[in-house]
Amino acid sequence: MNVIAPSKTGKSSTSPAPDTNPASSFVKIDKVTKSFAGIVAVNEVSIDIAKGELFALLGGSGCGKTTLLRMLAGFETPTSGHILIDGRDMTDVPPYERPVNMMFQSYALFPHMTVEKNVAYGLKHEQMTDAQRKDRVRQMLDLVQLSELGHRKPHQISGGQRQRVALARSLAKSPKVLLLDEPLGALDKKLREHTQFEIANIQHKTGITFVVVTHDQEEAMTLATRIAVMDKGVVRQIGSATEVYEYPNSRFVAGFIGSINLFDGEVLSVIENMATVRVPALGVDVTGVAPRHIATGQKISAAIRPEKIHISREAPPTSSNVVQGTVDDLGYFGKDSLYRIRLDTGTVLAVNSVNARRRPENERVAQWEDRVWLAFDPTSVILLKD
Repeated sequence: MNVIAPSKTGKSSTSPAPDTNPASSFVKIDKVTKSFAGIVAVNEVSIDIAKGELFALLGGSGCGKTTLLRMLAGFETPTSGHILIDGRDMTDVPPYERPVNMMFQSYALFPHMTVEKNVAYGLKHEQMTDAQRKDRVRQMLDLVQLSELGHRKPHQISGGQRQRVALARSLAKSPKVLLLDEPLGALDKKLREHTQFEIANIQHKTGITFVVVTHDQEEAMTLATRIAVMDKGVVRQIGSATEVYEYPNSRFVAGFIGSINLFDGEVLSVIENMATVRVPALGVDVTGVAPRHIATGQKISAAIRPEKIHISREAPPTSSNVVQGTVDDLGYFGKDSLYRIRLDTGTVLAVNSVNARRRPENERVAQWEDRVWLAFDPTSVILLKD
């Protein structure tokens, strides 16, 4: 179990937020299904993407996200359903006639061409003069901050720079929609984090609608205006990074996005907007914000993110949502520490504690085998009916 919660760092921009109202849909995926030899890869998916939005399709291997992207590009034809771009039905339109471009994970740069010629390659069939073509290449290299490297070949620049060349080439034809398939998968962690913000800034500057496929939760949450979480060919939830992380609509989404402690429970009472849930694995009754339409006696799941749990060697001032346990294991990650706490019931809880100040090892919040108290606010408890 990955116990490091994803970054929720946002991006700043002076650009207006795209209108994500379905009525203003720029890319419309309408009940699209795709089957291969009787096996359903995408099952009646409907998504509305706004003009100028940076939208992410997020999911594990085999969830259908890449198949959906290939149907947007025209490389695959839906078995049923329709795909519209800017009001035009693209379902049966070949790839070369669609107002889209695609940036592949491998970047697919020509090794024998310079950076400038790679960017210019997609413009050779455009009705442009040589001067216009050169000006467009210069604009694209300025946009990705590679103007001084135009004479170099791909093997003479870094991985992050090659990624930006591929992005410049994809944008050169001014597509209405740019499709990115795992665009940062070939980069190391630190470079990937830096490039995420570069892509977001370029998207804001151009105003082009981006659709990104990724399996990386942090990447989707950092890049995207909204995220569609996919599983087994269907969309389980669509929302902003905050919505899918803080307010998941199912056990699947809660477990897939970030790390979480997830337990079975039964509703004991519902008073106004608060529910009390019996959670045998914790050995205590848990209070949390009640989802809509729940009733006493109903089976439900209770979930708590590791970073929402406060750990202390001293008893907290409240008695609500408090458990005791022993430190089974701990890990130090610099910015935070992970504790695995074994409760008296035998259940192990993951807890993240932010290292807000420097301290020696012997002054950590807790050490191995320490007896500790854990407390969490009712508003931090996620109660799920599904």
